[in-house]
Amino acid sequence: MNNTENKNEKNGIDTKSITLAQSASYNKLKKNNSEWVAKRVKEDPEFFTKLAQGQSPEVLWIGCSDSRVPANEVTGTQPGEVFVHRNIANVCVHSDMNMLSVLDYAVNVLKVKHVIVAGHYGCGGVAAALSNKQFGIIDNWLRHIKDVYRLHANELDRITDDKAKVNRLVELNVTEQVYNLCKTSIIQNAWMNRTDLEVHGWVIDISSGLIKDLGVSSSNSHNLGYVYEFDNVEATAAH
Repeated sequence: MNNTENKNEKNGIDTKSITLAQSASYNKLKKNNSEWVAKRVKEDPEFFTKLAQGQSPEVLWIGCSDSRVPANEVTGTQPGEVFVHRNIANVCVHSDMNMLSVLDYAVNVLKVKHVIVAGHYGCGGVAAALSNKQFGIIDNWLRHIKDVYRLHANELDRITDDKAKVNRLVELNVTEQVYNLCKTSIIQNAWMNRTDLEVHGWVIDISSGLIKDLGVSSSNSHNLGYVYEFDNVEATAAH
């Protein structure tokens, strides 16, 4: 018995039960995978053969990391139909190379037709951003949501119900992230060459499973404001 086990035993901690529970939850994933594969093959013997040939999704989903809002389940889509990027509170900032790399690949290689920012009511990241508590390194990430609050403080400060305030900031955050995506050179350059790309903002109501389209869809850069709207790269080079 090692020192950790001795210490846990003295503190009344049942390490064997903990280890068994950990193993059970891990092994359940592998068991579920085997069952999922068997079910898919039974439904379509060529399912994985076709899936291995490549992907051609029409949608890029930028959603929250919350385990309750997986893109395929929410939209009723199959593997290969939605390209996915997720982070805490579905934030899209111009300095996030992870998000930008996904966006660039989705727009310029996969040629997706829809980019959807998908938030959800009751988002823990948004609620945390509304507080004054320190949570650790994530505070640096939540600052982007605090910036959204600052932009809309006059409206949000009039909401007295805490739940309603969080949910309204969820909506405003999605709207601002759609705006942030539209400001990227990736989206704007695509709009200069394509007419089939749109950026949308959704909020998922976990209590019902339904999505709310916020009506902020964009298919061009005309409403971005002068300093955000890029000139055509070729036209700029010509000058």
